[in-house]
Amino acid sequence: MLAIVESMALHGLTGYLINVQIDVSAGLPHWEIVGLPDASVKESKERVRTAIKNSGIEFPSRKITVNLAPANTKKEGSFFDLPIAIGILIATENLQYVDIEDTIFMGELSLDGTLNKINGVLPMCIEALKLGIKKVILPIGNAKEASVVKGLEVIGVKNLNQAIKYLKKEEKINSEYIDIKEMLKGNVKYELDFSEVKGQENVKRALEIAAAGGHNCILIGSPGSGKTMLARRLPSILPDLSFEESLEVSKIHSIAGLLNENSLVLTRPFRAPHHTISSVALVGGGKIPKPRRNKPSSFGSIIFR
Repeated sequence: MLAIVESMALHGLTGYLINVQIDVSAGLPHWEIVGLPDASVKESKERVRTAIKNSGIEFPSRKITVNLAPANTKKEGSFFDLPIAIGILIATENLQYVDIEDTIFMGELSLDGTLNKINGVLPMCIEALKLGIKKVILPIGNAKEASVVKGLEVIGVKNLNQAIKYLKKEEKINSEYIDIKEMLKGNVKYELDFSEVKGQENVKRALEIAAAGGHNCILIGSPGSGKTMLARRLPSILPDLSFEESLEVSKIHSIAGLLNENSLVLTRPFRAPHHTISSVALVGGGKIPKPRRNKPSSFGSIIFR
């Protein structure tokens, strides 16, 4: 039997729709995943198999073929575990007469069926809404992040069994909700504040002008004179992020796995790469560049506005 479950994947900083097609047919027990999957996607076979078995459901000893369409783009990440598992359960008639129209599934499965938090949920949900998707079922750890996207019903589940019960309408799960207006009204607090700097009046005046006019600023001086100290505190005098700016910054943090529990980044981002860094390392390499985790350095400072 053939089952088709919709999911999302990442291409750079944007998401795109994936049709997870699962066919379970008679034949020698064999499982194949096609559609340009990388190693993390291929490994989902063992995660899904064990998660279904440990959820109290018999895994089929039949021929299973999984196709991730479109097949001409490389698929990366572990968020196909849940849609593959749901597709297998539908194809083997363990899940019957469930309504998955206009619904996407995302989530990484543990061996006991628990759903683990994944990266990149925010940009994928934003794109899903544009494509007409109405509901997303994903790990409960990502529910608050996805609820930022208004117009999308967000269902956070703890494990595979809870997802099955929800689809069978045996358990009701309320859609996650977050009040964005109330969140944006809150006072944005920085760990380091510009008011803490004593002295350095000329440099402070230069940074204030740069912040007010959106100008570039270079700080030159001997080690220990306060260049990095001042640069680290500059974001605290910049204007608060608008919702659109916060969304763009949060998308990058989401993909890099740096998004905090507030689901939106409300402070101006700050990065301090080493002064010897190459331009390639600063921008990020690869065919499809992705944001990287940065550790601050005390040798120089860059602020992205």
